[in-house]
Amino acid sequence: MTLTSVGGGQVAVNTESVRGDNATEALADLLMGTGGAGGAVLLPGLIGVVVRRGIDVMWLAQPPIQVASSGEGGWEIAVEGAKEDEVTVFPTEDARDLLARL
Repeated sequence: MTLTSVGGGQVAVNTESVRGDNATEALADLLMGTGGAGGAVLLPGLIGVVVRRGIDVMWLAQPPIQVASSGEGGWEIAVEGAKEDEVTVFPTEDARDLLARL
């Protein structure tokens, strides 16, 4: 799930299925797919990426994610009720760092 700033404090959420044995592999799959390293572009305005293990259609329909501006150009991402081994949040810097290593 990618979280993107669309201006005016609004956040767009885009969900996509990816594969990987762990959250980092899933992020790599996302980055190497359409719009990722294959297109040599990481989404402008990217706030972060949330990777959830498994498929839960209800969770995807209403993701329990809260996003708030940190006031210094950064963002805080919280996932309500997330179990540590089930959800991983990658801030923009982590996604860009992984993309540079791919």
